[in-house]
Amino acid sequence: MDADRLIAWDEELRSAHTRLRAALSATRVALDVGDTAPDAASELLLFCIGFCSALDGHHRSEDRSLFPALRDEHPELSGVIDKLMQDHSMLSHLLNALRNAVERDEDTASIERHLDGIGAIMESHFRFEEREILAPLRALRLEKTVPEVLGPL
Repeated sequence: MDADRLIAWDEELRSAHTRLRAALSATRVALDVGDTAPDAASELLLFCIGFCSALDGHHRSEDRSLFPALRDEHPELSGVIDKLMQDHSMLSHLLNALRNAVERDEDTASIERHLDGIGAIMESHFRFEEREILAPLRALRLEKTVPEVLGPL
């Protein structure tokens, strides 16, 4: 395993968050274009599925790999990790609601409300996570690949 990987989890997390923010932005663009494009519903569904899968996969990987390692090395972060996992559960629920809305071909305003809610919770979650766990991540020694720990982004 690359020695730099052992000390760069903080940067990997920031990079994952940047890619997820970009995926949400691309989904919003697909929604905006959808008003004029002939295959708008299928395009939006593809962007939604991609974004939803990426965010959900990121959180499942954190819950399975990153957070247990952090708890082991930093038991004092247990409350923070519990809150982050609670956010993951809430975001999973919101992502399922978005998927269902897109599959039912709900109107643009409805999809925008779903994206707004997800975006607000996601951003709050990312900021809290970065504020609370980036410093411990700088020294985290975890012998796993980035996709195992942060999802296949």
